[in-house]
Amino acid sequence: MRSSILIYGAVAVLLVAIVGIRTASSGNGKEQQNPAPHSGNLEKATFAGGCFWCMEHPFDALSGVVSVTSGYSGGQKKNPTYEEVSAGGTGHAESVQVVYNPAKISYEKLLSVYWHNIDPTVKDRQFCDTGHQYRSAIFYHTEEQHRLALQSKEALNRNRPFREPVVTEITRAGEFYPAEEYHQHYYKKNPLRYKYYRASCGRDSRLKELWGSQAGH
Repeated sequence: MRSSILIYGAVAVLLVAIVGIRTASSGNGKEQQNPAPHSGNLEKATFAGGCFWCMEHPFDALSGVVSVTSGYSGGQKKNPTYEEVSAGGTGHAESVQVVYNPAKISYEKLLSVYWHNIDPTVKDRQFCDTGHQYRSAIFYHTEEQHRLALQSKEALNRNRPFREPVVTEITRAGEFYPAEEYHQHYYKKNPLRYKYYRASCGRDSRLKELWGSQAGH
């Protein structure tokens, strides 16, 4: 878990303070409804790749993406809170739901960006965050998304630039619950803390180790 990162001396104290923000209440209520696509022929894609703070930016930066929402997918409890999900037991994974215009960006491109921003070789963990709630997963909304996700995973297993097999799950999307407001676009609201957390968690170094120059793309 984020709060279990071991860093010595003053750095450890600073990191605990940063991570503690994740459990602090913002005072804002949490929406209980799925984010609705905007007008037009827009589609949704849902991905889990560990800390949802770190999964927003890669998709936000893409032309054709309308919105990216942090939230919880793949669990049983209705309207879970961050505290419940992070404690484990609800079955949810920290996820992002992407609303996109398929006339401007393909689902295949979203899949490519997804793979290059996660470690697909580990089960129930992403970087320093451990537990089923931090698993990597593709939650498909249509049979076409299912087909493309399976196809991309098979291709990655054949051509992967690393030795370990790909263990990321592919499962049908269920209810998506937006996370509390203070989690949304955290990288914009708290850029210094976000960058420090990301580096301390070893995310970028591991992505570079896995993907080389393709990391993040």
